[in-house]
Amino acid sequence: MEVVSTGPKRYRFSFGRYLEEFEVGAVYEHRPGRTLTDADNIHFSLLTMNFHPMHCDAAYAGQSEFGRLLVNSGLTVAVVLGMTVGDVSGKAIANLGWKEINLTAPVFAGDTLYAESEVLELRESRSRPTQGIVTTRTRAYNQDGVEVMNFIRSCLVPKRGHGVGDK
Repeated sequence: MEVVSTGPKRYRFSFGRYLEEFEVGAVYEHRPGRTLTDADNIHFSLLTMNFHPMHCDAAYAGQSEFGRLLVNSGLTVAVVLGMTVGDVSGKAIANLGWKEINLTAPVFAGDTLYAESEVLELRESRSRPTQGIVTTRTRAYNQDGVEVMNFIRSCLVPKRGHGVGDK
């Protein structure tokens, strides 16, 4: 993410990266972190019709091995994915898919998530000469440095001069 000059004393925030701006092995630390709340968890769970009592019934969850509500893993995925957009897919034409999503530790209300993405692979598109595919591995950590999630994702990214709004 950068600020670009669009004229004398005029600036625009540039969101995301072009294909040429990625480098295999580069790691992007996504900031700021995001603290998840009980309200986030319950709203997301009910909005998505996931009525599992581990997400919205504190008395029920209190009897579990965790002793409290778990944050809905769909919310965790959505927040972590959102954290990556500015660095990884802000200029993307499309997400192409996830190879895997691993939930490696529980997430609770009050946890603050941080994430980082490593570029695993870059290649030009075989069918779209002005675009390429970027594959990243994203890891999310809580405030104590415990990894709570990781996933591999591929997205279609334009080359410089071929993105939306470049003309």
